[in-house]
Amino acid sequence: MSKKHLYFILHKPYKVLSQFSDEDGNLGLNRIIDLPKDVYPVGRLDLDSEGLLILTNDKKLNHALLNPAHEHSRTYWVEVDGQPSGQSLKKLSSGVEINLKGSMYSTKPAEVKAIAPTVQEREPPVNYVKHPKRSWLEISLKEGKNRQVRKMTAKVGHPTLRLIRVSIGLLALGNMKPGQITQISKKSIYQKLGI
Repeated sequence: MSKKHLYFILHKPYKVLSQFSDEDGNLGLNRIIDLPKDVYPVGRLDLDSEGLLILTNDKKLNHALLNPAHEHSRTYWVEVDGQPSGQSLKKLSSGVEINLKGSMYSTKPAEVKAIAPTVQEREPPVNYVKHPKRSWLEISLKEGKNRQVRKMTAKVGHPTLRLIRVSIGLLALGNMKPGQITQISKKSIYQKLGI
């Protein structure tokens, strides 16, 4: 009998690891959700990042999403320090050089625009005293290098204060609240991810 594949999307909260066990004093997903033992996150979001995380026991989906050849678009809402100029946005769009494990890497072209989203306050909030002037960007990438978005915004002089992944392909976070999880059908997730 073949194993039943399960698919979930989670709004990963700030300061929760993209793994089920706690580590170095940081909470794992096991603290906020309870899923069958064979279900794991596909890819990851950093401890200080929030947003859309896919969890499944379908190895085919895992491989298709993580294979760089498939170039799935990932969209992030990024709160940055200051107000980036048109020139800074153009630089981010056309690609910047970032440091990856000691080597310089030129990021691929990205879609970047200024936005004004309605976003629930995170816990704990951004330090507004230290960062009185802030703005939001929407950045869509077809690659996912380690801490790429943070390195890109820092490169143009606007460090990331908050980062939320809002979609992968057509699979969107929508109105899900931090810590909220929802099950999704195989047909729907494959369709939305274009697999």
